[in-house]
Amino acid sequence: MITKRATGVLVAGVLTAALTGCSSDSGSGGGKGDGSYTVGVANFTLGGPYFNGMDKAIKARAGKKDVEILSTDAGGDAAKLASNVEDLLSKDVDAVIISGGPLESAPAVLNSLKAAGKPAVLVDRKFRTGEYASWVGPDNEAIGKQNGEFLVEQLPEGGKVALIKGGPADNSIGKARTDGVKGALESASGIELVEAPDFGNWSSDGGLTVMESLLAAHDDIDAVFCENDAMCLGAQRAVKDADRTDKIVLAGVDGQAEALKAILDGTNYLVTGLNDADVIGSLGLDRTVEILDGEKPEKDTVVPSPRVTKENAEKYYDPEGNF
Repeated sequence: MITKRATGVLVAGVLTAALTGCSSDSGSGGGKGDGSYTVGVANFTLGGPYFNGMDKAIKARAGKKDVEILSTDAGGDAAKLASNVEDLLSKDVDAVIISGGPLESAPAVLNSLKAAGKPAVLVDRKFRTGEYASWVGPDNEAIGKQNGEFLVEQLPEGGKVALIKGGPADNSIGKARTDGVKGALESASGIELVEAPDFGNWSSDGGLTVMESLLAAHDDIDAVFCENDAMCLGAQRAVKDADRTDKIVLAGVDGQAEALKAILDGTNYLVTGLNDADVIGSLGLDRTVEILDGEKPEKDTVVPSPRVTKENAEKYYDPEGNF
C-alpha cells in the first residue's frame, strides 16, 4: 500500500507531468466553473478488494476537493452499468468516472455520456472502443515483464514456473500481465512454463483452488506468477497446506496490503508490481476535476508501477489504506 506521504508525491508528480499534454475534444466539456462539482462513479463491480479500494479512494480524495460523489455498483452486469449511468445523468452529475473492472468495452455508457456532453474518465481499465475524455492507469505488460525478470533472477539454474490467470480468456489486463511475464521468462534458459487450465477469478479462494490443482499435477514447481495479489495470497495458502513453502516462491500484481505484509515478513511471497487502487482512484478524481475546471491534461496517463520487494515494501505498506 502506498503510504500517505508517498501517495501524495506520486499523485502530484504524475498530474504535473500530465498537464503538459492536451486531451481530446470528445466528451471533455467543462463543468460549472466554480470548483464545486457532483461526480458520478460507475463501478462495473465492487466484488473485489481492488475495486472497493478504488471507490473508497475516489471518495476520500473528493472529500478534500469540495466534490460530491454519487457511486454505483453494477454487480458485474453491463446492462446495469448502462442504466446506472443513465440514472447518474438524470441527477445532473458534471462528469462520470468509470471503473470498468474486467469489462472490455461499454459502448452504451460512453455513447450516453457523449450525448449528454459529460466527460467520461476511465480508471484502471481502458476500453477497447468508444470515446472518453481521459484515462488513468498502469502499463500492465510492463508490470508483468518486471515480475518475470525478477523470477529469472531467483531461478539462475532454471525451473518450473506456474501461471495463474484471473479470467475470462479475453481479459486484456490479465493477458497483458501474463504476456509480460512470458516474454521475460521465455527469453531465459532452463525455464519451463505451466499455465493453470482454470481461472482463479481474481479472488483469494480462486487462487487457492487453482493452486491446489497445480500442486496435484506438478511436484516440481519452483515459482508462481498470479495476475493479481488476491489470487497469489490464496495460492500461498495452498503451497503452505502442501508443506512446500520452502520450495516455491510467489509473484503477484497490485500492491494489496496483505501481499505487502507477506513480502515484508520475509515469507515466500517475494514480489509484486504496484498498481495501487488508492493512487489510481485519487488520480482519477483529480483528473476529472482538472477537466471540469477547463484544464486540458493529456488524454492517457500511465501511472508508474514500481517493483516491490522486501527491500522497499515498507515504503508502500499502509495497513490503514483503502486497499
